[in-house]
Amino acid sequence: MKTAFSEEQIQVRVRALAEEISRDYNGEIVHAIGILESGFMFLADLTRRLTVPVECSFLQMESQDVDEEGHPVRRITFSSPGPIKGQHVLLVDAMVDSGITLDHLVQQIQMQRPRSVKTAVFINREDHRRVSLRIDYLGFTWKGEHLVGYGMDKGGLNRNLPYVAALPAR
Repeated sequence: MKTAFSEEQIQVRVRALAEEISRDYNGEIVHAIGILESGFMFLADLTRRLTVPVECSFLQMESQDVDEEGHPVRRITFSSPGPIKGQHVLLVDAMVDSGITLDHLVQQIQMQRPRSVKTAVFINREDHRRVSLRIDYLGFTWKGEHLVGYGMDKGGLNRNLPYVAALPAR
């Protein structure tokens, strides 16, 4: 494994994002929703540094690629974030690859009529993007190998690393 983003780089960037988010919400309550499982460390560090009132919750998203009548289809399901009507919602995730799953979630959240919906993403894999997706608050952009650490895993391992490492291609 090779370090992609050090613990210090991560904390500096998270602090800057928290300052930007706090400025943008200007004292308003933010409903920060962490996307499990990989987004938990980013959500924890980010929300601890926000200076606006924060309500935290989590949701579990699952996507599955299936074949329906000879056509590839991605099924996306997620648990309920609770009542969000009229609230400022900040979706917090560790990484965006194709963008399909997060885009779907943003659309589903918008149907519940929140006051606003924004996204905070720790790692953007824009080179993997399959849909146009706006990321409001971005930590880092990455092209290359699979990443682990800071909540992200490979086979359930390495989520606990305080830094992000690139796994060599095999």
